[in-house]
Amino acid sequence: MKDHASEGSIRIADDVVAVIAGLAATKTKGVASMSGGITEGWAKRVSGKNVTRGVSVEVGQVEAAIDLRVIVEYGVKIHEVARDLQENVKEAVETMTGLSVVEVNIKVEGVDFREEVPVEEERGVR
Repeated sequence: MKDHASEGSIRIADDVVAVIAGLAATKTKGVASMSGGITEGWAKRVSGKNVTRGVSVEVGQVEAAIDLRVIVEYGVKIHEVARDLQENVKEAVETMTGLSVVEVNIKVEGVDFREEVPVEEERGVR
């Protein structure tokens, strides 16, 4: 059997895990958007750094923990959306990175109740 320890180490950056988690979250039905919060928005403007909005991660050698702040669509069953979100993010991160996701914490920070406006109304056409 080959000794994999002699081949070197693999470390996946927190930002990589955050991007994967953020993309999986935004593709979850019922999630309107990610919530960046005031501090994160300010940090992005000041540093110019591409901060992943609404996603915080802690990545170890073999495990990851993920915190998500989201805005859900009005009318959805929040507990079901949150459960789907946890499953989708866990599956995406584990599949792409090989890390074991030990927890996905969801904080619902708002509800998006905007209705779709017909194009004619948007342009002022009646």
